[in-house]
Parts: sequence; C-alpha cells; structure tokens
Amino acid sequence: MIRDYPTTPYPDQKPGTSGLRKKVRIFQQPNYAENFVQSVFDVIDGKDGATLVIGGDGRFLNREVIQVAIRIAAANGFARAIVGQGGILSTPAASNLIRIRGALGGLVLSASHNPGGPDEDFGIKYNIANGGPAPEKVTEALHARTLTIDRWRAVEADDIDLDAPGEVRVGDMIVEIVDPVADYAALMEKLFDFDAIRAAKLTMAFDAMSAVTGPYATEILERRLGFAPGTVRNGTPLPDFGGHHPDPNLVHAHALYETMMAADAPDFGAASDGDGDRNLIIGRGRFVTPSDSLAMLAANAHLAPGYKDGLKGIARSMPTSAAADRVAAKLGIPAYETPTGWKFFGNLLDAGMATICGEESAGTGSDHVREKDGLWAVLLWLNILAATGKSVDAIARDHWATYGRNYYARHDYEGVESERADALMAELRGRLATLPGERFGSLTVETADDFAYQDPTDGSVSRHQGVRVLFEGGSRVVFRLSGTGTSGATLRVYLERFEPDAIDGDTNAMLEEIVTAADAIAGIIRHTGRTGPDVVT
Repeated sequence: MIRDYPTTPYPDQKPGTSGLRKKVRIFQQPNYAENFVQSVFDVIDGKDGATLVIGGDGRFLNREVIQVAIRIAAANGFARAIVGQGGILSTPAASNLIRIRGALGGLVLSASHNPGGPDEDFGIKYNIANGGPAPEKVTEALHARTLTIDRWRAVEADDIDLDAPGEVRVGDMIVEIVDPVADYAALMEKLFDFDAIRAAKLTMAFDAMSAVTGPYATEILERRLGFAPGTVRNGTPLPDFGGHHPDPNLVHAHALYETMMAADAPDFGAASDGDGDRNLIIGRGRFVTPSDSLAMLAANAHLAPGYKDGLKGIARSMPTSAAADRVAAKLGIPAYETPTGWKFFGNLLDAGMATICGEESAGTGSDHVREKDGLWAVLLWLNILAATGKSVDAIARDHWATYGRNYYARHDYEGVESERADALMAELRGRLATLPGERFGSLTVETADDFAYQDPTDGSVSRHQGVRVLFEGGSRVVFRLSGTGTSGATLRVYLERFEPDAIDGDTNAMLEEIVTAADAIAGIIRHTGRTGPDVVT
C-alpha cells in the first residue's frame, strides 16, 4: 500500500556541485532524507516503468537511507531498482551501471572524500541517464521543490535484505540486488591490457582507505591482475572509514607516502577516496600531482587498448594546471577549461568533444563513464608502466623534458567562517580591475578575472567560478571557495609556476614567491586569521 506522509520543507537542501552534503545528524532529522529523495522524484520525468540505480560508499547511514529510497521509489512509479549488494556502489560503478542498464538515473549516497561516522558527513546526489551528475537546471528545480514540498510518499513495506543477491518485490517494484563489482571490473578488462600488466611483474601498494574501492581493488588488482595478497591495504569498507579521513592526499594517505619514499618501496603506489572517484599516484620516490597525472595519462593513453585510436580532446577544470593543455597542443586536439564539477565534462564527453578529463582535486576519468574514476586512473598508469617498462619517475622526467614543468600546489584553509571567506572573495573581486600591472616581488600581474564559462555544447553560461590572477611568464594563482564541505567554508588557493627547462626544482621553493604574492593579493591571513593552510596537495 502507498501512503502519503505530510511534511514541511527544510530551508537548507540546496545541492552543491556533487549533491546535498550535510552532517549525519542533519540527515537524521525527521523527514529530512525523505524530503530530498521525494523532491528528486518530483522534478524528474519518465519515472513510470523506469529503472533506478541506488548505492553508496558504505558510510554511516548508508543502509538506512537506501531502505527509505527503495520504498519512496516504489511509490513513485519506478518498475525496477538496481541496488549494490550490501548497499555498496562506487560512484564510477554506479555511473557505469546506469549506462549499461538503461536506467533513468541513480541515487548515489556519498559525501565523497569527507569523513564518515555518526558525527561526520553524509550525502545524496542524483545522476541522470548518461550516468553523470544532474545538470544545474535539474539541481535548481530540485532545490526549488525542497522549499515547497508538503508530502512524501512511500510503499508500506519491511526493510529488505541488502546482502542477499537476487530479486525481491517492494510494492509493484522489483528490487534487484547485484554484485557491485562485476560489471565495473568487466569494463576495466575491455579498456586495459590485463595480460601485459600481469606479465610486467610489477609490485604495488594500494590504500583503499577503508572505503568503497576496497572490494573493487581486491577483485581487480589481486584476483584478476595477480598482485600479491595484501597489495590492497584497508580494503574493507567501514561506516566511519576506520576513523580516518578518506581523502587521497599526502596528509591523509601519509602512510602510503612513507612506504613509497622508502628505499625498498614497491614500483607503484596509489590510493582512492571514500566513494572511489579520486586517486593518488606515487611512484618509488616520486609523487605525481593530480594535474601532472592528467597530462601524463593523456600523453600516454594510446598505449592502452581502449584509447589506441587517440583522443578527441582533453578537458580540465579551471584550477587544474595548464600541463594538460600543452599535451593537447602537441597532439593537435582541443583543450577545454571548464568550471569545477564533473557535469561540465559530461556535456563534452556526450558530445564526443573530449576523451580524457581531470580535476586538480585528484579526479581523473574518460568517456567510459560520466564520473571521475579513481581505479581507472590507477589501471591506466599500470598499463603505461607495463607498456613502456619505465618507472613512474622516468615517465615524469621524460614528460617534463618534453613539455616543461608546471610546479603546482593547492593550499586548503578548511572550516573558515563563511562570513570571513565571503568577505575575502568579495574584496578580491573588487580589486580585479586594478590588479593588472601591479608588482609583487618579481611577479607582475598580467591579467585578473572572475572565471566564467560558456558551455560549447549548449551555450549555457556559468559565472563566478573562481578568481584567476595570471602573472607575466605563465605563473598564476587561483582563489576559490569549495562547495564540498558540510560546515563553514574551505578556501582553496591554487599556485602554479611554469618552467620550460628547470625540471628538478623543489616545489615549495619554486612556489614560495607565489605564496607570498597570494597573501598580499587576497589578504588571507588578515581575513582568515590563519598563518598557513590546513592541507597542502
């Protein structure tokens, strides 16, 4: 039986770049998750008889919200819900499942790289039929609906067993519990030369960070590729990620970094995040920044079977370094600079205008799905290592010798009071017209702007995507407030210096003058009270 439940709106359910993210205690409020899920279904068309994919990263509250979502979906006309066994689906695996099963869309339950647990974060986002995040026209309609919702509806039914593969009926809807790994692993075997990777006899350390990638990495790396048992560390997804922050950077994956900097390090090291869409790449003695990784993967992608015919284009988010642009120029293919958010890449991928995309925040992917994909990046690196017989360090040095080096870092100031962060950005935007020509040490500002993007596929315009300050000679600093946190604001400062010949410099030393200039330009210390960033990547 279908029942309508009266409700009142919550004023804080505006989705960000990756859905709605809040503290668990917020989602545990009466009707909070129900309101949001019902609002999704209220604004999308084509539900009657359609298929919906549901899954998440296994964080605290994942199972409870999946049960709620199943009952609401059954009451809203869906004919079939495909759910990952145990409630597990990595974000790229969910994207793949939506695409291969012809689903109307999917609910991805994750707060990505944010911490999990009863006092931490939870999230829900809706992905559309192409497997990618909902575009702004959908999220705007969704937000509007959350402000007026007065009822949600659900089938009256008991919880189902999420751990039992097979089909069960909830109301008139079939719920299919599927192996969350199988279809994704099959796709990876089509894209990459597993025989060559096995034959290369590489050694590896992979940190799944007690998050969703564990089962995927164990199946693919250890079982299918033959890496030694124990290659995958922290491979069991835990509701609180083992009490750690599942963000694959040098702070939160420091143990992996220490392993890879040791004299007896394995050939290759990697990590992925909470929902499996980000990656960290480290070779023996060589950390590769996400911006450099994007460029190096694009330059060598033809070595993998899935990309042997070349790339149609390369896309990067605006804060990502320009290293990938130089690869595109040499290959004679387009380079696109987009706002942060994978939905912008999705448009280019759907239009056949780009093949490989990446963000400096450790997200890299291709046209195989419509999300960034951490394990995909790891496998492409392994394919390149196997095909070339070179080390990560050798590949990096050869790349810089060919293209020059973009010294790059991101400084994150986390949990800044929103009022202070907004004041910093407002003052900075007020200075843009007068910044060109100003000198900061040996640096002279060439141009400064508030980045806006006109999508070449549909003509839509996205404004206020971050402030860019470009110096003469190719260096720059970018300021942006992140939309991925759940409390306060995160100020991200992106620092970049291009050197055509000097490839052996120390990154901190090479960026020191730009760090000083960034504070002088934006008044970071004055506005935030912070004398240094919380995280450097």
